Amino acid sequence: MLKEFKNFIMTGNVIDFAVAVILAGAVGLVVNGFVADIIMPIVGHFAGGMDFANLKIVLTEATGVEGTEGFVTENAIRWGKWVNTIVNLLIVGFVMFMIVKAYNKTKTPPAPAAPAGPSQEDLLAEIRDLLKKQ
Repeated sequence: MLKEFKNFIMTGNVIDFAVAVILAGAVGLVVNGFVADIIMPIVGHFAGGMDFANLKIVLTEATGVEGTEGFVTENAIRWGKWVNTIVNLLIVGFVMFMIVKAYNKTKTPPAPAAPAGPSQEDLLAEIRDLLKKQ
């Protein structure tokens, strides 16, 4: 069983998959930073100076003093963070589209199919025509 596991781990597909997962995590962090620190401040500027990450609908206000007995945290729908996530998704989708498009350009097109030879009917018709000429 250990030998089978070693063979499974050492196959190229598993290693390629592991590299892809690690790179996807790193790209996700870069895209999150790009959205949160570059794109959303620009969008907020053109939307009247609002910070989307802090937009929310408060359902229950916080009561009491934090760290003391009886403290109740705020309960809110943070729809601004959801907007950030949607923008993040759109950017990731666009980047993935561009990567796949570039990858598809590097692939060699399939070789054209060999021209089909004449069928048996064509050969028989040709023989018939040659025999008629004699």
